[in-house]
Amino acid sequence: MSATLPTAQLADRHGRVARDLRVSVTDRCNLRCRYCMPAEGLPWLAKPEMLTDDELVRLVSIFVALGVQQVRLTGGEPLLRRSLTDVVGRIASLEPRPRIAMTTNGIGLDRLAAPLAAAGLDRVNVSLDTVDPAEFADLTRRDRLHDVEAGMAAAREAGLTPVKVNAVAMRGINDHSVADLLAWCLERGYELRFIEQMPLDAQHGWDASSMISADEIRERLSERFAITPLPAADRGSAPAERFLVDGGPATVGIIASVTAPFCGACDRTRLTADGQVRNCLFSQRETDLRGPMRDGASDDELADLITGEMWRKAKGHGIGSADFVQPLRPMSAIGG
Repeated sequence: MSATLPTAQLADRHGRVARDLRVSVTDRCNLRCRYCMPAEGLPWLAKPEMLTDDELVRLVSIFVALGVQQVRLTGGEPLLRRSLTDVVGRIASLEPRPRIAMTTNGIGLDRLAAPLAAAGLDRVNVSLDTVDPAEFADLTRRDRLHDVEAGMAAAREAGLTPVKVNAVAMRGINDHSVADLLAWCLERGYELRFIEQMPLDAQHGWDASSMISADEIRERLSERFAITPLPAADRGSAPAERFLVDGGPATVGIIASVTAPFCGACDRTRLTADGQVRNCLFSQRETDLRGPMRDGASDDELADLITGEMWRKAKGHGIGSADFVQPLRPMSAIGG
């Protein structure tokens, strides 16, 4: 590690500064969600293509030196990386210490929540689109809802709170049960956030006409609950617009990534499991860090590559524009 790497800011040409790093620790997943990947799965990265623990932690440390304040571990399914607890501990030992979060499908979290919390993980988001066992099995092609529920309970007990739930509503599949999911989360003290379905599926079959919009989600929730928007000033760079449920204090969030994008306040950047830095989830290009690092690049040289990639960040993702092209990499390979 370089002891002289200066603290800087990951600024782009539009005045935004990245403070939130999303790190994919693996592209593998143990579910086969229909809106993400085909039933047979995808060609996974070979082990030599993956960042080692030392490489991953080194790159994260450079991002932290450049001003990143939160590191979110993603996948694929991050719990499938056997060394995850060690990685969390090593990131937690960095100075300054970043906040550490994780997005997971929850399978295996019942065993790992306590060790991860002890290592330094601060909180989790669990992806869960329905609490109907038949719907869950159909959506994910796996009968594992009971495992997800156990993992969420374990996260709550381990203090990884607030436990947030990420849900995608899909027309004709689970859109009728969005209020049921909110009721289920409220009963257990989980914070629910609905996310508009985005064009990040491996099959490239996304169709805006079949997407359940943020307005539709709000309308369906309002059929059972009083949904009151919180002041916009409370949102900051957070992607979710939050609403009080029945007067509060409980809230529900809705992320309108497609119909009301929040690109102007975006403070995120991404590192893939094979060492590519991406300045936007929907970027058509990325900058390789793994190759130069393995060829002997210094921390300062790697930092220059990172800041250069951030400087090229576009003003917005362009979904809905005539020239929008879906990224070649699916969500499972980019990291959420």
